[in-house]
Amino acid sequence: MDDTPKINVEHESLLMHASGRPGKIEIVPTKPLTTQRDLSLAYSPGVAAPCKEIARDPSLAYDYTAKGNLVAVISNGTAVLGLGDLGALASKPVMEGKAVLFKKFADVDAIDLEVDTRDVEQFINAVRYLGPSFGGINLEDIKAPECFIIEQQLREMMDIPVFHDDQHGTAIIAAAGLINACNLTGRDLADIRIVVNGAGAAGIACLELIKALGVKHDNAILCDTKGAIYKGREAGMNQWKSAHAADTDARTLHDAMTGADVFLGLSAKGAVTPEMVAAMAPNPIIFAMANPDPEITPEEVRAIRKDAIMATGRSDYPNQINNVLGFPYIFRGALDVRARTINEDMKVAAAHAIAALAREDVPDEVAAAYAGRRLRYGPEYIIPVPFDPRLIAAIPVAVAQAAMDSGVAQKPIIDMDAYRHELSARLDPMAASMQAISAEVMSNPQRVVFAEGEEEKAIRAAVSFRNSGYGQPILVGREDRIEQTMKSMGLGSLDGIEIHNAAKSYHNKEYTDFIYKRLSRKGHLYRDCQRLVNQDRNIFGACMVALGDADAMVTGLTRTHAVAVTELRKVIDPNPGERIFGMTMLLARGRTVFIADTTVHELPTSEELADIAIGAAKKVRQMGHEPRLAFLSYSTFGSPEGSDAQRSRGAVKILDERKVDFEYEGEMGANVALDAEFLKVYPFSRLSGPANVLIMPGQHSANISYKIMQKLGGAQVIGPMLIGVSAPVQIVHLDANVSDLVTMAVLAAHDAIKQR
Repeated sequence: MDDTPKINVEHESLLMHASGRPGKIEIVPTKPLTTQRDLSLAYSPGVAAPCKEIARDPSLAYDYTAKGNLVAVISNGTAVLGLGDLGALASKPVMEGKAVLFKKFADVDAIDLEVDTRDVEQFINAVRYLGPSFGGINLEDIKAPECFIIEQQLREMMDIPVFHDDQHGTAIIAAAGLINACNLTGRDLADIRIVVNGAGAAGIACLELIKALGVKHDNAILCDTKGAIYKGREAGMNQWKSAHAADTDARTLHDAMTGADVFLGLSAKGAVTPEMVAAMAPNPIIFAMANPDPEITPEEVRAIRKDAIMATGRSDYPNQINNVLGFPYIFRGALDVRARTINEDMKVAAAHAIAALAREDVPDEVAAAYAGRRLRYGPEYIIPVPFDPRLIAAIPVAVAQAAMDSGVAQKPIIDMDAYRHELSARLDPMAASMQAISAEVMSNPQRVVFAEGEEEKAIRAAVSFRNSGYGQPILVGREDRIEQTMKSMGLGSLDGIEIHNAAKSYHNKEYTDFIYKRLSRKGHLYRDCQRLVNQDRNIFGACMVALGDADAMVTGLTRTHAVAVTELRKVIDPNPGERIFGMTMLLARGRTVFIADTTVHELPTSEELADIAIGAAKKVRQMGHEPRLAFLSYSTFGSPEGSDAQRSRGAVKILDERKVDFEYEGEMGANVALDAEFLKVYPFSRLSGPANVLIMPGQHSANISYKIMQKLGGAQVIGPMLIGVSAPVQIVHLDANVSDLVTMAVLAAHDAIKQR
């Protein structure tokens, strides 16, 4: 391969590490420290109270300090990545990076500690006394065999998890890939012949874990630079190698690989030759995990064996054995049950959870992170990719359950479903806001129309909707096209999914009569209405909902929002006494805020603003939030004065007259509405706290605001939701992904439940 990309990466990495604040981590306080009172509580004299409580009961450290979510990433730099013994200081960028990954992927706080000694006893003594500070210890980049001694002794000395990720992290991810590779090739782990090349920390850990999964001792041959490790060998042996000596006639790596089903490489570039690959069993499984260059490349393997399943440690090839799939989530589960250790049962559970996740349909968010590459369970996708958002809810649950079952958990989790939802909310706070709605829909399954039923995204969303237990999806489209798409995508059967071909439906006359009655005095002939029903899937789907043949509908993949609303209005009216508008749910910096109107009214009058406010408050309550509305403007209570602000002022007066039962105030600037301290400047304000519903003076300001927050502010967005319609219908954006479609389908289903 050309070295130029590597040079560019190195240069860009140096620029990234040096730019702004040097390095990759900083400490951020979790409590407000803006006043003298704050400081007196956080430090002297107030801090004496938690100190005394912890002295009385040491377990309270988990309640009053960050210990329970804090991991130390510790190294002496004797085996840094593929760079060797660089020493403690030079390992610091890697350890900082590890700390960042803990936070990014599992919301675990981590601090890197570089211990400047190569002496095993000194290293152990430096680490063993850190137990009170941390909830867990992640050992990193320590060379073998010292790493075995260090981890073993620290695990015996400390009552918190000690985990050498170079050993166990690689082993867990490789084991997950092996489970799926065997599944795809019809093999049983108990019967496979496997070769592990590399008798260092990772190689021995891999061998131990796959044996725990069911691989037989003498079916697994460990090799090092001197060849196969067999019973009776004396050269280059130690106690860890001896434990895995096989009863075999193989003496070289080539001997071992002849007829082998599986090769796991944790050694060096070029260790495997084409001849060795050719000598393996049919459908060989080859994990060449040496970094940065594998023992043999996928291109070399493909030139010899078209039937091989291949994995490497590199991100530029499919099936990357990446430790980030394991360690953040394993520690997350271990910390959450206050496990005393991370044992074999927990590692096996993690491997199975990772393997199971790879067999599920892959969300669009994952494809977006990988340049849109479609990922589907098969020879080139046997392991989930690191940016899969489902990892946080899958692996810690399995690890925590295994910790409880094996007796090492000190704080068992009672409600595992609630724990799973809590995990989703840690990194996707919007998930917490949606959880009650999703649970209600699952308890009351609905029939939801996916109007653009031939679109790939709609089909995948329908499958996800069905599989999640939300109800029965209905696809509007041609059955043969839908079946062909499902088959090509490997999405399984159509069981539980209903398909309606609008052009051939036996409902056509009923729907045409219904539409004609509505539109005959609006310029539509009967044949015009027939054409609408036969050819416009939005019209057909909306008729299904309006006439009770379905409970709700979602659309928008092939129409702009405005066009979709226009089409739906031909079939569906506003709720009596209500006004149709769009409301967007936005979450940023841990706060949920609703913005209206983002889609319908370009420049609403005072009366329209008041109607929008009432509809928004109703919907926000329905979603589990107590509304506090602010009518936003460039003006705050008359400063500066202007004619545009009068519309917001007028809306407040209308609400006063209507005697509504929610908090509202205006006109006011966004900075005032969202800031509790700033609100104190206006003691007459009727808001008891920062607003969570923002009624905008115009569609332009509403739409622009939430899109800027989404793209630049990193806000998470749901919607815009269509509010005020008499039938449960939601519209997604043209660029919506599968998750967006499922979310809006769930919201539409929830509307159906509430409208009964």
